[in-house]
Amino acid sequence: MKEDIRFEVIKKIAEINFKYKNLDKLSELDTNSPPSVFIGSKLKYPLVNVGILSPLERDDDAWVYDSPDYWAKRNFKIKEVVSLRDGLLNSRFQTNVKASLSSSNGNQKFVQIAQELATALKPVDVEIELEKKIGPGLKKDRVLAPQGMAAPLKKAKITSNVKIHKKLDRVMNDEIKASEGMFELYKSKFDEYTLSKILSVGVLGLKKNKKLVPTRWSITATDDALGKRLLEKIRGYKWIENYELFFGEFMGNAYLIFLFPNVWSYELFELYLPGSSWNSSNEIKAATDFEQFSGRKDYASDTAGGYYASRLPILEYLERIKRQASVLAIRIELPSYWASLGVWVVRESVRKALNHRKLEFSERNELLKSAAKIGIIKFGFNPETVFKKSKLIESLKTQTRLKDWL
Repeated sequence: MKEDIRFEVIKKIAEINFKYKNLDKLSELDTNSPPSVFIGSKLKYPLVNVGILSPLERDDDAWVYDSPDYWAKRNFKIKEVVSLRDGLLNSRFQTNVKASLSSSNGNQKFVQIAQELATALKPVDVEIELEKKIGPGLKKDRVLAPQGMAAPLKKAKITSNVKIHKKLDRVMNDEIKASEGMFELYKSKFDEYTLSKILSVGVLGLKKNKKLVPTRWSITATDDALGKRLLEKIRGYKWIENYELFFGEFMGNAYLIFLFPNVWSYELFELYLPGSSWNSSNEIKAATDFEQFSGRKDYASDTAGGYYASRLPILEYLERIKRQASVLAIRIELPSYWASLGVWVVRESVRKALNHRKLEFSERNELLKSAAKIGIIKFGFNPETVFKKSKLIESLKTQTRLKDWL
């Protein structure tokens, strides 16, 4: 892997896009595909669109088109990620989510190709023939990364060997639940990005339950399933000793993360400042969700996928230090976040904040006062309004008053 190929790849995309500026004439591609497919959710379920993602021409660095962890580690800019995703073609076909290798479904072969691409260790050579001309793809979504161009698929053929990790091959053939399979792979260093792709193409789980899963669902399902498994251990750990504060920003997504010495609970506030990707008004917009020690029984509908994407790296941190805490996370979406890139930005922004040096305090009030100053100075937002509305902070105050009374 090259040390940093970002500029080389983006320059190559610009050259290819200029070469194929008249997309009406493009009907066949001899290219390679990053280990990724896209399962849409816009059709009437259980029908779905399944897309094979590929650059317009063969690229030795095709993996970088769909590698959020690499984008984050190399501090890609928003426009660079947009360029990468705009350089992808989503060659798609329709099928039933229950389509499998033994199915008589007319697109059975396409489903098999999609499964092989999503489970491959590295980009796979593929020949593609399109049914109709290329049109625009998905551009803006809270959960999904931009999808570039799209066109109906007529024919597809893999022309190179597909290599699958031995551990993945074993889990795919074991008769175990999908959540168990995912956690087995997670313990073997498969990241959540790889796992959500594998889950989406219907190769995990009990044979009778295997089916395709829309990508937006598989992303959140993966974050939630891994989080729940981590919580099984974290709830048994000792509390952290001091009050902890982390803060940081990535791609216009700023985070203040508070850890209180107490049993596990978690609250997320998302604040969209005027001019940010999801707020064209002149007023701050907000959303919030909360869970107590026992967790949630329903979907976090206000903050949606961001809730689970923010929670996972926080739980990974607690598992790493073998402690539990009550956690308040405040996301501040700044005007510099001008293009929505998907929920991966949330996950990686939290990771970057947690990788910064933490501030520790012996008293809760010291923590909150310092956080208010940092919020104003660093991000132009005073979080004290959040403190007043926080269920988690109110619960901690109530516990303190009860303790004093006893």
